[in-house]
Amino acid sequence: MIKITLKDGSIKEVEKGSLVIQVAKELSSSLAKKCVVGKVNGELVDLSTPLNDDCTLELITTDDKEIAFEVINHSCAHLLAQAVKRLYPGTQCGVGPAIEEGFYYDLAIPQAITNEDLPKIEKEMVKIVKENLKITHEIVSKDAAYKEFKDDKYKTLLIDAILEDKVGIYRQGEYSDVCRGPHVISTSVLKYFKLLSVAGAYWRGDAKNEMLTRIYGTCQFTQEDLDAYLNLLEERKARDHRKLGKELGIFMFDDLVGRGLPMWLPNGFIVRRALSDYIMDKEYELGYKHVMTPSLGNVDLYKTSGHWAHYKDDMFPAMELDDEAYVLRPMNCPHHMVMYRSSLHSYRELPIRIAEIANDFRYEASGALTGIERTRAFSQNDSHIFCTPDQIASEFKGVVQLILDVYKDFGFKNYKFRLSLRDPDDTEKYFGNDELWEKSENELREVLNSLGVDYYEAKGEAAFYGPKLDVQVRSAIGHDVTLSTIQLDYQLPERFELTYIDSNGQKARPVVIHRAILGSMDRFVAFLIEETKGVFPCWLAPVQVEIIPVNQDIHGQYCQNLMKKLYRNKIRVELDSREEKLGYKIREAQTRKIPYALVIGDNEVKDNTVTYRKYGQKDQITVSIEEFINLIESDIANLK
Repeated sequence: MIKITLKDGSIKEVEKGSLVIQVAKELSSSLAKKCVVGKVNGELVDLSTPLNDDCTLELITTDDKEIAFEVINHSCAHLLAQAVKRLYPGTQCGVGPAIEEGFYYDLAIPQAITNEDLPKIEKEMVKIVKENLKITHEIVSKDAAYKEFKDDKYKTLLIDAILEDKVGIYRQGEYSDVCRGPHVISTSVLKYFKLLSVAGAYWRGDAKNEMLTRIYGTCQFTQEDLDAYLNLLEERKARDHRKLGKELGIFMFDDLVGRGLPMWLPNGFIVRRALSDYIMDKEYELGYKHVMTPSLGNVDLYKTSGHWAHYKDDMFPAMELDDEAYVLRPMNCPHHMVMYRSSLHSYRELPIRIAEIANDFRYEASGALTGIERTRAFSQNDSHIFCTPDQIASEFKGVVQLILDVYKDFGFKNYKFRLSLRDPDDTEKYFGNDELWEKSENELREVLNSLGVDYYEAKGEAAFYGPKLDVQVRSAIGHDVTLSTIQLDYQLPERFELTYIDSNGQKARPVVIHRAILGSMDRFVAFLIEETKGVFPCWLAPVQVEIIPVNQDIHGQYCQNLMKKLYRNKIRVELDSREEKLGYKIREAQTRKIPYALVIGDNEVKDNTVTYRKYGQKDQITVSIEEFINLIESDIANLK
């Protein structure tokens, strides 16, 4: 007999060689049905793993969402590969990992397949599920693995990459795969899945390698979970900023201009201008000084800052001109460092807060480009605060409070603070010394703790010059988006030899706080489009009022005069004078998500009134022109 210590601390004696699933069944049949894998001495194992020595055992059930979800999706990737190999003999298998919301498998299939082929593959997968094939794990020598997979180029390459002389093989029916696992105990567990799309993917993500067929899918715990996820995907399509941005005339792309280079249409420019004015007004009230710097810089500028050594691959190639080399700038901090350095500063002047809505450029891979969320040309709501060491806490708190104020204005509630730290085991990609890194990381912790802000730590997510606080906002479609960031930096002041005269008349080194509140303006607009489903609050809406005459010939002049009056009150207004039916024009105003539609007929002309309907509401309300102007001005002022 051996002793098994369970998660609750209790000890159970079982026969040596008992399987994990047998222990689960002895504890509770209902518990066993929910089990996905086990954890023995802290290591995940299959339910079919024998227990031969005293150990700790934790049973991972479907209640342990994160681990269980990864396991069933990794297992479902194998199920997919088995089905494809049955349907398309000669298929070779690359890799099939679990991902955040499901799984994929990269396959070299003898013939091209499309999304239209997915139902056929799903049907074969259902057949395999019903076969209830036992999933087993075996450890073999490398030589045996090479022999078994001699006809599969990609599995052979995976075996090459294994450092040990032993290779894990998983088998289910006629299908086998090189894998560390763990996996579910049988194919019958994998009932609730859906294949989602077909794409191309280079082997190992390298464009120099062969293009494989990548099939995406998801596997869920129940049919209800699967239905809910598929509904979420439909909601994402409806909210997709690329779709809505086109429909609402916000932005456009054209390959003739260049991939990843957005062009902001009139409606989009209005939104950007309103956002810029909003955040710049807030910054001005807090003592920020706004500047403008060029969108390119000398390569030597980025060598001085350290970006050239650490960030060169993400920049556009240098341009030679008059014996100098220039690059499109990927960020603005080097320019602001030089601006600060251009004059002498006393401690009495600090903090100095420099802010800019700046155009930046980064050489993103074409496959990573995503509408205006990820582009090669974008604008940042950027700022750099130059302060004394004893001002760090108050300045950092001030930035956090500004973030909270902005999020309150926009109604953002679902967000988390992430303290992004250096990875102590991979210091190559960071510059500076250990002492300064430890000092700055501890200072950020102290500030956050004093603020009482809930946060979590993430090693390896720091900027190369310092730790930072990122704000991860959960979007309406379930994505975590980094909108705001604050970074503490001792490094750039050293590299640019920045100074100020302290209270003793001596030169001292300032500290720099990098901060972006709206972050990338482009990404922020993408987030807003998806968050609001394109229904911007009145103050941001490109068109705030649509005037619709019942009869253009009879009511047109009144509408023209009304439009001029609204213009004079800085209300964005359009007049629909087309010879279309009234109902059609009203519906189109709703489709364009215009906050207020004004219908003008005989009564309105006679009484000098307007009849308005607010977007999303059915009630039609008649008020005087002055009342309506007061109403919409109040709406705009309250950021509703």
